[in-house]
Amino acid sequence: MHAYLKTIATMKTSIVIKAIVILLFLSFTTISDKPTNPPLHEGFVYLKDVIPNLRSDLRYYGPNNFIGQPLKGYNAPKCILSKKAADALTKVQTELERIGFGLLIYDAYRPQQAVDNMISWSEDDSDTLMKEDFYPNIDKKDLFKEGYISKKSGHSRGSTVDLTIVSLKTRHILNMGSPYDLLDEKSSIDYPNITKNQRALRMLLRRRMEKHGFKSYDKEWWHFTLKNEPFPNTYFNFPVE
Repeated sequence: MHAYLKTIATMKTSIVIKAIVILLFLSFTTISDKPTNPPLHEGFVYLKDVIPNLRSDLRYYGPNNFIGQPLKGYNAPKCILSKKAADALTKVQTELERIGFGLLIYDAYRPQQAVDNMISWSEDDSDTLMKEDFYPNIDKKDLFKEGYISKKSGHSRGSTVDLTIVSLKTRHILNMGSPYDLLDEKSSIDYPNITKNQRALRMLLRRRMEKHGFKSYDKEWWHFTLKNEPFPNTYFNFPVE
């Protein structure tokens, strides 16, 4: 009888040990399978880690841009920015949330290889696939002269961001009078031939961004650079991944 009870106890102990081993295995598997961001260059952060509820529509990761295809170096739909710029952007988001709005990011850090991709595209006179949607009133060869494309972009320094405002209630993107990346005079901050409401929304974005240390770009209502950027003379080329 004692031997039988001892056997039963041993079996129960074995079952408990196996259960613990299985739980530990599942626990470690869950941890190891959790997606993680690759390590970044020092001084940079993933914006979603800093502003979890931030929305994005990363145009250069896909084909909805003036080139019509994903740009080199955009290997994942992720927003990267210098930590200093990200901290300033957090303050803008917090202020907008108080009045029912939030930010939507179109582009943040841009690797130099993506800029080089733009340059190569600009030299191909036959490729005007996206002209009607993005630069209908400008000859492709004049995009550099007009200041819409540059061989060195502030985005590659890690503290420039393209963005707009969305309604937290409806989730709709607010109408700023011209779409993002329309390379046209309509996109200039002070363009007069838009509605009062559209002009007010451009000013809302501009004033909130400038209040927290960003400077605007007069040709593009969506484009802002941190005034005291941490890497003012460095153009990075690590990929977005």
